[in-house]
Amino acid sequence: MKRLLLLPLLVLFFGCAQNHFNVPEGNFADRVKVLGVAPIIVDADSDIKHPQKEQLIALVTEMNRKYEPQFVRKLKESGNFYSVSLLYGEPQAIFSSLHFRHEKRNDASIEYNKYFWKNDELREFIGKNGLDAVMLIVVSGMSKTEKISSSTLMTSLTSEYNYLNISAQILDANGTVLWEYPNFRGRFMTYYPMINLQYPDFSEAEANVSENAYVKFKTIEGIKRRFEVKRKDLLLRETQESEVYSRQFDEMMSFLQFEPAKEKKAPAATVKTPASVEQPRPAAVPAAAPAAAPVVAPPRTQEVPSGADNPSAGDGVTPPSDDIVPATGSTN
Repeated sequence: MKRLLLLPLLVLFFGCAQNHFNVPEGNFADRVKVLGVAPIIVDADSDIKHPQKEQLIALVTEMNRKYEPQFVRKLKESGNFYSVSLLYGEPQAIFSSLHFRHEKRNDASIEYNKYFWKNDELREFIGKNGLDAVMLIVVSGMSKTEKISSSTLMTSLTSEYNYLNISAQILDANGTVLWEYPNFRGRFMTYYPMINLQYPDFSEAEANVSENAYVKFKTIEGIKRRFEVKRKDLLLRETQESEVYSRQFDEMMSFLQFEPAKEKKAPAATVKTPASVEQPRPAAVPAAAPAAAPVVAPPRTQEVPSGADNPSAGDGVTPPSDDIVPATGSTN
């Protein structure tokens, strides 16, 4: 009985399609055929509190250039767009030209930085690059209160920690936000930080027999090593993909899934076997019936040579009309 009661809930959560776009899915597919991806931007004016901020921004910029082609490749392989390209240009110059303002938001208990863009400059940028829409991806700093546990899970510390997050939007030339990340159209909303810049030093507290762990910033070298940890496949072999970036890219791709190509190819499949091609071939079978009828009637088989003018008077075994049979065998 309990299983029967759970069945409608399972259908509700897993059986229904989910539109993760800000416009109807079919409308998005029609409007965005040529997509440009701007180089990933680092917002230097956001809440980045690391004491070596300039070095951190330089490091993240370097990592963006290294791994952003990985995301563009995923977009191309999805088959959702006719064309996807990584745009040329210096990311900070693009950001300075298009950025209008941003604000820290808390929507559905998800904290993130939301960005707004200049409509005229955005329209010019999209037109200059010959695009239907552009994807703008921004790495920004943000502080929020979290509870972090030690590796042993025996102790924890609730404090304010500084993070780097990724946000993204797909916009058309009118400035309409067609899609965005974090995405609030999912049934289960998640938003993972890109990387945590701080950590509670539980080891130091334990060494000093103290209940208070200090919150410290990770070193630039440590952050770089974290960026360069490679993702492993199902056989636990290292790939060329960064674990940090892959998690962000896969999360964004999960909200960009749709199959417009299959919907458009379905009517074309019926053209391969039209009814007008197959109807004449079955009609040839009854045409052979009148030729086969005289086989029983004529008893004089010796007169066949002089009856050449009569096409229906054969040898009583193989009427000439059976020559159509090979044609009926070519219907494949």
